[in-house]
Amino acid sequence: MSRAKRPYVICHMVPSVDGRIVTTGWKLSSRALSEYERTAETFDADAWMIGRISMEPYAGKAKVPVRKAGQPIPRTDFIARRDAESYAIALDPSGKLTWKSGSIDDEHVITILTEQVSDDYLAFLQSKGVSYLFGGKTELNLKRVLEKLRKDFGIKRLLLEGGGKINGSFLAADLIDELSVLMAPIADGSIGTPSLFDAGEGRGPVRHLKLVSAEPQKGDMLWLKYKVRKSESKR
Repeated sequence: MSRAKRPYVICHMVPSVDGRIVTTGWKLSSRALSEYERTAETFDADAWMIGRISMEPYAGKAKVPVRKAGQPIPRTDFIARRDAESYAIALDPSGKLTWKSGSIDDEHVITILTEQVSDDYLAFLQSKGVSYLFGGKTELNLKRVLEKLRKDFGIKRLLLEGGGKINGSFLAADLIDELSVLMAPIADGSIGTPSLFDAGEGRGPVRHLKLVSAEPQKGDMLWLKYKVRKSESKR
């Protein structure tokens, strides 16, 4: 896919030196966490994207009412707002997030679904003013999702801040343009916990990177920025 048809994707993460990303138990300082937010802001992105589990604290807990009898809701995209300054995007294929509203602070919410979600859930999202896009019948086609985000919302730069599987899926689909790693001064040592990219079992989708910059940050952190060498990536 031509990059002009989709957002420029920057994967921005804070892993340990051994590539683990579950920060529970790390006891990172507030300064370290503020450095993550500060460095993210330098990209001037139009939107940020995370998975369902990471989005749960932002979405809140509302009740999905049983819909009264009526016509089935078509599996077509629903756009509640397209003029927001920033967007918060959730990958939620099964439709499990129970949104309190259609915004997180001043950022409009977009949730990415499969066509397997219920009419009750779609009616609920519409009532909350949450925009939704369908990424496929039973599985998400990430290329198609990005294309829709660019076309329908004008999103040109996207921060990907997912878990290992989400980041790995984007890597496998060759949809990451830049990697921003704010290395925490932590050696995690865990086995079996999520890492920066978990594309699947066996040999992964090798991608070659070009170092753009390496900058020491407050709190003994190191900020590494890479561009993905598209010419050397598998198409």
